[in-house]
Amino acid sequence: MRALHTAATGMKAQELTVEVISNNIANMRTTGFKRQRAEFQDMIYENLRRAGTQNSQQGNLLPVGLAVGSGVKPAATARVMSQGNVLPTERDYDLAIRGEGFFRIQLPDGRTAFTRDGSFELNAEGQVVTVDGYQLDPAITVPNNARSVTISAAGVVQVTVPNQTAPQTVGNIQLARFVNKAGLESMGDNLYLETAASGQAQNATPGSEGLGSLLQKHLEQSNVTAVSEISDLIAAQRAYEMNARIISAADQMLQSTAQMMR
Repeated sequence: MRALHTAATGMKAQELTVEVISNNIANMRTTGFKRQRAEFQDMIYENLRRAGTQNSQQGNLLPVGLAVGSGVKPAATARVMSQGNVLPTERDYDLAIRGEGFFRIQLPDGRTAFTRDGSFELNAEGQVVTVDGYQLDPAITVPNNARSVTISAAGVVQVTVPNQTAPQTVGNIQLARFVNKAGLESMGDNLYLETAASGQAQNATPGSEGLGSLLQKHLEQSNVTAVSEISDLIAAQRAYEMNARIISAADQMLQSTAQMMR
């Protein structure tokens, strides 16, 4: 019976929905995390009578057809790149992006990754790095005798050192933007990679060319909303249950047919 297979695809689809929701909820406290959304498409149809074909009995064109679908299939797990809440941290190297853009991160293999996680640290050489030790690109080195660090909204990094009254500029932070930021590839560790779907990175100074500005001593939180995720979870559970009932109903129908043949 076709309904058994069709309902099974529906159950698999809702399993994927629950898996995506569980990942979103698990990352509610992950800095700069962007929630995902499962998207689906209906599967191929069996056309028993096509709309617009001629009725052989009367010669009229059929205004509607007769087609039976075969279920649902996963199409994508799109990432929702909306802004998360920005909260203060009081740490000098914590940065939040207000608006568009990603920090550029230099990976050990030479590739450039991108992130919204602005929780930076200093390594033993005074270089600004991620919590995993990956350098910010372009590289910025803070003198070991720096007394204070100031990072402007435009990404200018200045430090004050002993015996100097004027602050000293040690680097400029650049941001990257993409035509299709949802097309970035997630590689874990709060990092994304450029793909053919995202387009090439367009680098510029924060606050220019459509990019957002920086806010020092703040971090962007995830954009996961607990109420929305729980609501979607309940809907997915109910859809799973209804597909399971269809399988039970189809099984009962087959059982009735088998009893009639005895």
